[in-house]
Amino acid sequence: MITVNRLDNRVVVINADLIKMIEATPDTIITLINGDSFMVKDSVEDVVRNAIDYQRQIHGFNVV
Repeated sequence: MITVNRLDNRVVVINADLIKMIEATPDTIITLINGDSFMVKDSVEDVVRNAIDYQRQIHGFNVV
C-alpha cells in the first residue's frame, strides 16, 4: 500500500499492486487495473518511487 495526496489534501492509501498506469496531465492521474482513477498532488516520480519501495519491502528486494 502507498499513500498519496488528493488535490483537496485528503490522504488516500492505494494498493500499489493494482496500479495500471500513472500519467502527468499536468496533475498526476493514477489509473488502477479495475478502471478507477485518482488525481493526486504527488508527482509521477514520487508515486513510482513509493510503488517501487513498497514492492521492495514486500518481496525483499535489495538494490546495492
